[in-house]
Amino acid sequence: MRINHPTIDNDVVRPTHVEVDLTRLTDNFNAIKEHVSPAKMMPVLKANAYGHGLVEIAKHMQKIGADYIGVAVLEEGILLRKSGITLPILVMGGILGNQVPHFLKYDLTMTASSIQSLNQINTAAGHLQIQAKVHLKIDTGMERIGVHDYNAESFLESAMKSPHVFMEGIFSHFASSDAADLTHARLQLSRFQKVLTCFDDIKKDLPPMIHMANSGAILQLPEATFNMVRPGILLYGVYPTGESKHTIRVHPALTWKSRVVYFKIIRPNRPVGYGSKWQTDHPVHAVTIPVGYGDGYFRSMSHKAQVLIRGKKYPVIGTISMDQIVANIEQDSAYSDDEVILIGELDGQRISCENLADWAGTIPYEILTNINTRVPRIYVK
Repeated sequence: MRINHPTIDNDVVRPTHVEVDLTRLTDNFNAIKEHVSPAKMMPVLKANAYGHGLVEIAKHMQKIGADYIGVAVLEEGILLRKSGITLPILVMGGILGNQVPHFLKYDLTMTASSIQSLNQINTAAGHLQIQAKVHLKIDTGMERIGVHDYNAESFLESAMKSPHVFMEGIFSHFASSDAADLTHARLQLSRFQKVLTCFDDIKKDLPPMIHMANSGAILQLPEATFNMVRPGILLYGVYPTGESKHTIRVHPALTWKSRVVYFKIIRPNRPVGYGSKWQTDHPVHAVTIPVGYGDGYFRSMSHKAQVLIRGKKYPVIGTISMDQIVANIEQDSAYSDDEVILIGELDGQRISCENLADWAGTIPYEILTNINTRVPRIYVK
């Protein structure tokens, strides 16, 4: 069953579109959940749910039993609330003081990453005579936001003395839990564990939610599970790096498709694309496909990328344009409206997100999150 995005007319969907397999997404969710049980699940849906579509994926996570949702910025949380998501939502990024009333208005959990932000939250909540839900962020070795582990005790004491703050959780984030060498990850974990002992020293119970494990740690550091985990790219069926152990079996939920819109024969010495950097010394058949760097199909993949047509891989030739690419099918045949796989499988052949990352000189995260919002998402069950 195909479920188009609610704002898209079935008759006008672009040839270039993304299909998201909700059944695979459910299977991945359940595989991770079983692996970390009895810990709670906080699927991370930042950056348009890693390119899969923020609102629709959030609705699906709510339906299949997620405990919490993690996003990066205030706007993502507000959009989810306006779209009917009732699950608790943690905004994991740093906040500014003038944003706090909006967090409170939409019942969003805030990340308190400094004593200053804690005081701003407490003051704003006090004006409304309510308690604000916060998770305290501890920096154990990432050096982005959060109170350093060696300064954490006074931070915890300040949180406990803030009458309008409910310290619902405490968390940190790994810098390299997806690497083969886990030395730094284990150092971060030990620092976080030491912070947790501060609760004993100041005679207070641990907060109900303790979380540090991202996708890499879920796969490789079971001792970092605590009582909640934050699966990101792993939820969508992509392993965080080639070094990560595959201790959980997941499958990609996203397929990126297009169609042939033009067939031509290119004569020798007739350059293809901007800059005239590719030409043939013999007649070749070629097809034009309506996708380009304006859609997130990286220009840096020029002269490296491949596409799947009729179960066979073909090279992309010429410089990738904003809206179009050309594929060399040599002496093979193709016709307008033939399906083209940009990421996905067809007839036993596969082009993966990791392939595109290698061609672009980047990581799978960037490939997924850069698929432009002008590319329609279609949800498949």
